[in-house]
Parts: sequence; structure tokens; C-alpha cells
Amino acid sequence: MATDPGTTHRSDDAHDPAAAAEPDGVIREPDDIAPDTQDGETGEARRVDRTGSPEPMPDVEGRPAPKAALVYNPIKVDGDELREQVAQLAKDAGWSEPLFYETTVDDLGDDVARQALAEGVTAVLVAGGDGTVRAVSEAMTGSSVPLTIVPSGTGNLLARNLRLPLTDPAAMIAATFDGDTVAIDVGLAQLRRADGQVDEHAFVVMGGMGLDAAMIANTNSDLKKKVGWVAYVDGAARSIAQAKPFPVVYQVPGHRIHRADVQSVLFANCGSLQAGLELIPEASITDGELDVAILQPRTAFGWLLVWRRLAWDNSVLRKFRAGRKILAVRTADNSVRYSRGKGIDLAAEEAHPVQLDGDEFGEATRIAVRVVAGGLTLSIPRGHSLDAV
Repeated sequence: MATDPGTTHRSDDAHDPAAAAEPDGVIREPDDIAPDTQDGETGEARRVDRTGSPEPMPDVEGRPAPKAALVYNPIKVDGDELREQVAQLAKDAGWSEPLFYETTVDDLGDDVARQALAEGVTAVLVAGGDGTVRAVSEAMTGSSVPLTIVPSGTGNLLARNLRLPLTDPAAMIAATFDGDTVAIDVGLAQLRRADGQVDEHAFVVMGGMGLDAAMIANTNSDLKKKVGWVAYVDGAARSIAQAKPFPVVYQVPGHRIHRADVQSVLFANCGSLQAGLELIPEASITDGELDVAILQPRTAFGWLLVWRRLAWDNSVLRKFRAGRKILAVRTADNSVRYSRGKGIDLAAEEAHPVQLDGDEFGEATRIAVRVVAGGLTLSIPRGHSLDAV
């Protein structure tokens, strides 16, 4: 995806650090980011200096390469500590002073990531929840500039799927300046709304239409902020109680057209969920294909079969040779059907909820999904292997 220079912004209060916007306490999806706004400010993301004080964009005088940019969610991470770590490691590596950008509810990171690319940065780091990682990844797809994920927030499913160090941010920051790089796939989902409007967004983990998106929409934001992924149990319980199958027509390129009554259609770049659950154990983030899971339980017993498939078959039995032998002779059921290809075209009679990387994206009647093979370059610690992912 081509990048554009974006638009530069200057807050009316940029000269006065004391007047910088404070979170107003409102939690809203995507990614539970509290708005960084107050009277007189637009809420757009902005560049800050090493102390966190707003400073005008762009960097008029310029800084010689190599230089890094850090895009971070100030609600999810300790900005002071993170900026200091990045600045010190950049200095140790002989790089210029980094550029720092804070996200807000109005800019989850995609706009400021484009601004950083327009500044000619050598590398970008992102720190925040899954929504921040998704937004920055969308802006950087196709740029060839390496992105470093500094794990933080409640999810970071991409970092988990890549088996990156989750509790050692210094190791990930260091990878920016002295690590390896790897190209991973990115999914693009074109959403057609009920009124005919069409928009496109990227995802790096997985997306879906149906019950999975309704579950996210029904998750209590305050509860999610307090207990993280466990809050989705509450959302799932309320969603399943009201769930009804709905008819769809779908086609994976190279396969025939299917018509089915489903609860969810999931398209995945990675296979692992929170709590060690494996939705699609054989999914690979570097194979140039997406994995599709069609959830179509028809009864309460069907839901038990779905849960058995995720929590026992995929997450336990498949890890052992004896378990795989058991699965090989077990009678197949149709509660979950799998497919794989370069994407999926999906159409429903009525609009249904859509989610991408755990963020709700409203409702759509049609989704056209495709994969950008090797579209995003990541920085990883030196010697870290992705053979298993």
C-alpha cells in the first residue's frame, strides 16, 4: 500500500506544555483509547519531544539518517520511560535523536506513521494495544521501512503469534538498531456498507463477520480496561445467548462458491488467540495465504463441538503425536470448516458486525479480503526464528 505524506498539524497550545490535552475519561472502541482532547484542541495525534511536551510538526531543520520514530499510545504505555529508552538506545547505536508521536482516539497511529515516513525515518517503533499496532501496520504496508512492535496493552496478539519477548521491551527496542528483519503478510479487507459506501482497512492477525464481531461489540469497555482479554468472556456470553445463524455466500479463490448458514466467518493471518487457544493451528504469517474458518454450529451441542475443536483438539491434542493420531481417526463434524487461499469474497443478505484485529468496524453486507504477501517488514531480535509461525 503506497504511503502519502499526510497532513501536518499544530495545536493552538503547542507552545504551552501545561495546556496539553488530558484524557477525558471516555473509553470507546477501537482499542479503548481515551480521547486526548479538551476545549480548543482537535484531538489529532501530534509529535512530542523527548520530555513529552508538544512540538511543531514537521521537523523543519531535519535530522540526518539514520533516525527512528516511535508511535505510542499514552494510555497504554509509560511514555516518559519509553521515550527515554528509545532515545538512549538510538544514541548508543549512533543514530539521530528519534521522533516521537502520541496517538489519540481520533488518530490510532496510521496518520502519524505516514508523517514519520514522510520525514524519511529509517525505522518505526509502535507501542500500544492491538488497535495501535494494526493502524500503524496499515500505514506502513508496502513501505519497506522496518516496524518494531514493543509489546504492551492487553492483547498484542501479533507479538504473541510471532513469539516475540512480551515482557522485555528493551530487547525489542534494541532490535530496531541491531536486529534482523523479516517480511510478513498483511490482510486487506474491503467493506461494503448497507448504504453502498466502501472502505478498506488492513489487519495483521485476523478479522471476521458475525458472532465474533458482535462479541467484541458487546464487551464492556470498562471491564476490558480492568481485566484485559477476560472481559471477552462476558461479551461472548451475552452474544451467544442472542446469536442466530445467518445466510452467506462465500468463495475462496480457486475454490467453488459456497452458500451456508453461519454464526461467524473468520479470515486469519495468524492462528493463535488469547489464553493459549488455537483457532487455526496451521496458519502461517509468511506463506502468502489467509486461513478461513467458518463457524456454523446449529445447536447447543454444536457449540460444544466448536469449543472442543478450539480448546482441546487444536490447542492440546495437535501438539502431541498420539493426539494427532486420535484426530486422524475421529469422525469429522461440520461445526467448524476450514479453507485456505489468497483471500475470501463474502456476502450476506443483511448487514452484520465486522471486526479486524479485535476492533469493531461497524456493519457490512459484503467483504472482499485479500492478502499482501510480505507486505510488512518487521524488526525482530537477532537470531529469533519464525520457522514455527
